[in-house]
Parts: sequence; C-alpha cells; structure tokens
Amino acid sequence: MKKSVYISFSTDVIHGGHIEIIQKASLLGEVTVGILTDEAIASYKRYPVLPYEERTILLDNIKGVSHVVPQTTLSYAQNINELKPDYVVHGDDWLTGPQRPIRDEVIKLLAFYGGELVEYPYSQKEEYQNLESRQKEILSMPDFRRGRLKRLLAIKPVVSIVETHSGLTGLIAEKTTVEVNGEIRQFDGMWCSSLCDATSKGKPDIELLDMSTRMATIDEIMEVTTKPIIFDADTGGQVEHFVYNVCSLERMGVSAVIIEDKTGLKRNSLFGTEVDQTQESIEKFCEKLSAGKRALKTKDFYMIARIESLILEKGMDDALKRAFAYVEAGANGLMIHSRKKDPGEIFQFCEAFRKQNTIVPIVVVPTTFNTVTEDEFAAKGANIVIYANQLTRSGFPAMQNVAKTILSHKRAKEADELCMPISEILTLIPVDKCDC
Repeated sequence: MKKSVYISFSTDVIHGGHIEIIQKASLLGEVTVGILTDEAIASYKRYPVLPYEERTILLDNIKGVSHVVPQTTLSYAQNINELKPDYVVHGDDWLTGPQRPIRDEVIKLLAFYGGELVEYPYSQKEEYQNLESRQKEILSMPDFRRGRLKRLLAIKPVVSIVETHSGLTGLIAEKTTVEVNGEIRQFDGMWCSSLCDATSKGKPDIELLDMSTRMATIDEIMEVTTKPIIFDADTGGQVEHFVYNVCSLERMGVSAVIIEDKTGLKRNSLFGTEVDQTQESIEKFCEKLSAGKRALKTKDFYMIARIESLILEKGMDDALKRAFAYVEAGANGLMIHSRKKDPGEIFQFCEAFRKQNTIVPIVVVPTTFNTVTEDEFAAKGANIVIYANQLTRSGFPAMQNVAKTILSHKRAKEADELCMPISEILTLIPVDKCDC
C-alpha cells in the first residue's frame, strides 16, 4: 500500500522551490496538501494576495498533488489526527523562529502513532526571495491595502489594531509577533490617532494639525507597511472639508475613517464632562455622514461613526438612538467609547445594538476598561479592538528614563541596557523600502 504524505502551504506565489519539494514528497508517497486558510495566514504573516479558494485551485493542479484540504490553524494537530500521514514534509526554515513550537508539536503528534517528519533545505534562491518581496509590494499598493480591513472583518471574530504615529511605530505594528501556547499572534492593522500624531510633534490634542500634516504621517507609515490603516479624523470638520478629505483618504489606500459626533473645539474624550464638550445634533451629524458616503468611490472604504453619548453622560438611550440613526445615514461601523474602568456600559451597548443589528461592525477602545480581553469583546458583539495610545505612552517614559540616565552619569554606558541594540534597529528597518 502506498504511503501517505502531508505538506502544508500558505503561499499564493508558486515557484520552483515549491514544485521541488512537492516532487520530493511524491517520491515518498501520495501527497495531500493542507492549504492554510486566509485567517490562519493572517494570524502570523502578511495577508495573502490570493484568497484561499484561488490558492486551492493552484495547488490542486500541480503534478504530484493527490488531494487538497483546508488547514484552518497554524497547528497541524487537526489534520494530522484525522489523516495520520506516514510522513509530514516541511522545509528546514522552521527549526528556529516563531514556527518552532509548531514543529515541536508535529514531532510529538507523529511519534504517537509512528509517523515521521522529513525536512528539506529551505530554498534561498534570490529569484524566489524577489517574488515574495514583489507580493509585499503589491499589498502596500492603495487598491490592495484599502480592502484588507473589510476582508479581515469577514474572516476574524475580532480585529486587533494598534496605534502608530510614525514610520518606526508602523514597522513595530507590522512586524511584532509573539508565540503563546503554540499560537502566533500579531496586530491586524494600525490606528493613526490624532492624539498620538499631535503628541509626537509636541502639539496639543485640539485638532491643531492640519490634514496635510496628518496625511504626511499616513504616507510615512504606508511607505514601510502593508497592513490596513484606520484614520482618526476627530469631528471631521466642516461637511465640505470632510467630503474632500474622505476622498483623499480613500484614494491613498486608508481602510477606514472614524469621526466623532462632537462640535466646537476638540478636547480629548477622556476629559469627559470635566471640560466643555458639545455633542453635535443627530440631524447635523447624519448630514455629514451621508455627504461622506455619497463621495466614496469604492465599497471597501469604511466610514465609522464614533458615539460620545456615554463619555458626555447622555445615557444609553441616547447612544442607541444615535447608533441606529448613524447607520441609517450611511455609517459602515460604530465606535462606542467610555471613560469608565468598568466595561459594563460598553457591554450593555453592544448587547442592545446586536438585538436589532447583527451586521454593522462595532469598534471599542479599551484605554480605561483595559482588563477585558479581545475574546471577551468578541463574545459581546464587538468586532474591532483599538489600542489607541499605548505605543506613545510607553515610548515617552522610556526615552525620558534614558535621557535622565545619561545626565546623571555624564556618559551613555549606563543607558545601554535600556536601549535596543543598533543591530536590531538595522534589522527592523529595511534597506529596500519595498521589503516591508
């Protein structure tokens, strides 16, 4: 009886290296290819250019492949337990790095029934590396990047977003991964916050930066990243200005804009009723949303309405009334905000809204109610979790501490242990700007 072989693939670019390893695997037995789903790929690396269905067709038509099956997680456990292949074939690129725990798991699963792991040298040919770089370059283009948030919302129970305010923080959001119990985790996208953008330039958070400056920050981030960007547009300004800016953001490849239903001088929401803040009337805010909606050229761009009723202590009924009105006016999503440490009113809003609308995405920003996990938010009906200012808040005290250490010792030696090695900085920042 012919032996069975299992290989897992995520790629949407088939090159000679893949064909070679399939040919080698077919000499061992009948080859089954497990194709990682879009969600599984997005959990640990760049989002695929080609969707799962098209990648399935590609692999199914390669000589030497007998069967194609989905692999819904990075873990091989489900497919190995079901198929019990005699061999699992993989390149040796997972001997180190974030995929090593997955390799260890595969070895244990195979040992349980006598299977064998066969590893071949991972191809380092320059032309194959160039193909991967070109795929990343494609993903950074506006038409590809813009729709990624929409695709992520379709396949993930909750989308994780972290604030960025520069090319460097964009690279951190793009490349940071952790391994937790065999699961590789990363951020799904980036939040371009007016607070953090202004703070990075030493300005107060009062809508002082003009849109040209804000868009220059977006361009800086986009140049070195591929993940979707959600833009914080504060109140959106005058309707005529908002319409123009929405068109510009959409054309740049931004995935979503969030505007809050306040009027007058912008003050940070976490001040609440401690400072004068005026909520816009439902009618006028709906007019702004409708005007922005009419100006859009694609169906990929999300216009998200931020509801300040709970911040301004207007009550749950007012928040829900506004939510349904804003959706009717054209909002693709809703952001509900609170400055309480208890997430109770956020959960109450999500549950009440979901009784009447199960489709429109809900965005939460757990700055104060930060004990809640993403899974808990998803269980309540939230779809996007934004960590809105943590990189800015962590960066300032770290840099201040280093500055004080240098002043205290009149030299930099003692500060070295507080600093990232230059070699790691050089690795983080690509020499080729397209290698993002």
